[in-house]
Amino acid sequence: MRVVVQGGGRRGRRAGLAGVLWGAAELAVTVGVVVLLLVVHQVWWTNRQALAGAHAEVRELERRWTVPSDPGPGAGAGAGVGAGGGPDTGAGDGDGAGSAAEQPPSGAPPVSASRTPAPAKESAYGVLRIPRLGVVVPVAQGVDKRTVLDKGFAGHYPGTAQPGARGNFALAGHRNTHGEPFRYIDRLRAGDELIVDVRGQRYTYVVGRTLAQTSERDAGVIAPVPRSTVRPEYGYDEPGAYITLTTCTPEYTSRYRLVVWGTLRE
Repeated sequence: MRVVVQGGGRRGRRAGLAGVLWGAAELAVTVGVVVLLLVVHQVWWTNRQALAGAHAEVRELERRWTVPSDPGPGAGAGAGVGAGGGPDTGAGDGDGAGSAAEQPPSGAPPVSASRTPAPAKESAYGVLRIPRLGVVVPVAQGVDKRTVLDKGFAGHYPGTAQPGARGNFALAGHRNTHGEPFRYIDRLRAGDELIVDVRGQRYTYVVGRTLAQTSERDAGVIAPVPRSTVRPEYGYDEPGAYITLTTCTPEYTSRYRLVVWGTLRE
């Protein structure tokens, strides 16, 4: 006698479908955990690393500033050549040639010779302090992400003025991740201080104006006399000694730029 089993094929198909769904669920959970770990690494761990490195760089700069400068060999009879007796040929890009972009534009006030000379490319040479926000961040030459900004530094735009000089001392910094030194610069208000320390010198700027949002290609905001080319009602009209802070906006995006301007307190 033959026994016929009813419904075996249907149960097998159901079991197979359940297995597929279970496997898909396990894969989704695994992918979710990996993505979560990547987010934690990017948002939390890179912040800790960059912040610790930036603070260590500030301490190292301040330590070096307390050590008398070594004039080096030949500083006796040869003194004055390249050390005040001739033009400074140090370029913002560190190539020692000086580019046309780093020269004052026609009609602009001359840069004071007593101000900070252009440092080597991508090297930290100053400290920016923002008392209202409790920010203390090293300033390095250049705005390369990997070698400057991702270290938690504020990057000095090549071709813009040096601290304390006539023109526009323009800086960029991350708003999120990698130390995020400029995360809260939208909280700055007119009258807040922006202090820049370089060996033997302190320059205090006073916040005057802000631009909540502009295009990433708005080069006017870092011009010698800063004025937005996208929103020309924002900016300045007269030559002076300015500071500009730029960062991305909205948070966790890089679509637009947030700008804070200040002027040097003489």
